[in-house]
Amino acid sequence: MNWMKFKWLYFLLSAVVIIPGLFSLLRFGLRPAIDFTGGTLLEIRYPVDSPPPSAETIQSELANAGYEIYSVQPSGSENFIIRTRSIEKEQALAIENLLSEKTASPVEEIRFESVGPVLGRELLNKTVIAIILASLVILSYIAWRFKNAHFGICAVLAMFHDSLVLLGVFSLLGHFASVEVDSLFVTAMLTILSFSVHDTVVVYDRIRESQHHQPKTPFVNLVNQAVTETLSRSLNNSLTIIFMLIALYLLGGETTKWFVFALLVGTIAGTYSSTFTAAPLLVVWHNLTHRRQKKI
Repeated sequence: MNWMKFKWLYFLLSAVVIIPGLFSLLRFGLRPAIDFTGGTLLEIRYPVDSPPPSAETIQSELANAGYEIYSVQPSGSENFIIRTRSIEKEQALAIENLLSEKTASPVEEIRFESVGPVLGRELLNKTVIAIILASLVILSYIAWRFKNAHFGICAVLAMFHDSLVLLGVFSLLGHFASVEVDSLFVTAMLTILSFSVHDTVVVYDRIRESQHHQPKTPFVNLVNQAVTETLSRSLNNSLTIIFMLIALYLLGGETTKWFVFALLVGTIAGTYSSTFTAAPLLVVWHNLTHRRQKKI
């Protein structure tokens, strides 16, 4: 099948997904969690036998008492996650006592985490450095293994495609649904980058093999053949991951919900880009190089 006949349609589909997210990213940015901004996370639990108050009620009670609360988020039916500026353990106990008195229900502490702003900046800097280093190493390794820098550059461009999709989706979610990005989001992003490149290498490796066995066949035909031969394998591999992630998203806890969602978005984007972004980019680059050589 002539997959590359529709390469501009693939690029258009990518643009339709990326452009709104990119606009949101530039306009609103991401909504950072306390991992990056510094602050305290306090998770509490109300008794099962008594109806808990709403998140708005808890935030209002704490604000009236003079606490600087960033957000109060339900976590299950009885649990609530309270994010506030950096506080000491004694202040957390005071918050628990206050809520117990206001609601006449004993509050149980489930989790208490505090991150300073210096640590938050350090984590952000290390995240950016990790992504840059990973991109450079991947580009260099693929270019070396395939004896062609075009393969390495196109693979990294496809990887950035997946990064923009994931960042754009979470920027929109952060603006419209108050979804925050934390260290688990960073873990998901780095995981997705490796998955995307792994799938791209499978397609590229088949193109390289075909070049050795069919040196006189036009390059675009070799790419179409490689896509046809690897597409079913890529889909089968990705669907097993997608089904597992959907189950985790629907049945897992609140604390891993957005981590799993990030993996799900990244897996879908990576599966698409490996075949319908990385391969067409290689064809476009090859055509431009070939035309330039003809003019010379």
